[in-house]
Amino acid sequence: MSSSATGSLSNCRVLVVEDEFYLADDMTLALQKLGAEVVGPVPTKDKALALLASGEAIDAAILDINLKGQAVYPVADALAERGVPFVFATGYAQAEVPAEYRAIPLWEKPFEPQDLAQALPSVLRAR
Repeated sequence: MSSSATGSLSNCRVLVVEDEFYLADDMTLALQKLGAEVVGPVPTKDKALALLASGEAIDAAILDINLKGQAVYPVADALAERGVPFVFATGYAQAEVPAEYRAIPLWEKPFEPQDLAQALPSVLRAR
């Protein structure tokens, strides 16, 4: 990781919604290396919605679309209502995403968590 990337997410609270433990852990570590404070990770839609309902401060989010058979779209809607930028990190191809969510940046699995973490600031600024 370049020194210019280090700290690029300083003071940024990033919600990670991912049901695959090892991927969530890898994303957490990659985000923390860039200075982010990781919220979660949370493995279910309901836990993510409860966290948002609690008023937890969130600056950005990474969402897996399929959480053990449940779609994450209600979480995406709640984030959008709060004006929180987010990306999808998923095994779904762009064509499989409902039309109303196709403008959201999509990272198709498999991907390197550190690549996503490093790209997150520019991806979110572009939104």
